[in-house]
Amino acid sequence: MAQTLELQFGTELGKTARISVDNPKDPIDEEVVKLSMAQIIASDIFTSGSGKFISAKGARVVDRSVTDYELV
Repeated sequence: MAQTLELQFGTELGKTARISVDNPKDPIDEEVVKLSMAQIIASDIFTSGSGKFISAKGARVVDRSVTDYELV
């Protein structure tokens, strides 16, 4: 099962932008995530179609399971 850490940011236009991190280190340290998101906002290097990142809205781990079927 593949895991992704999804960081959710509020933007200048009031929308939500996301950054995904594949295969995050387990267990997730919430304080490290909060600090990292604050550093991302402070660095002002990411923008989205709805503007700069201005706030941390949330974070979540998404588990995904994929089953391929050969249809020959």
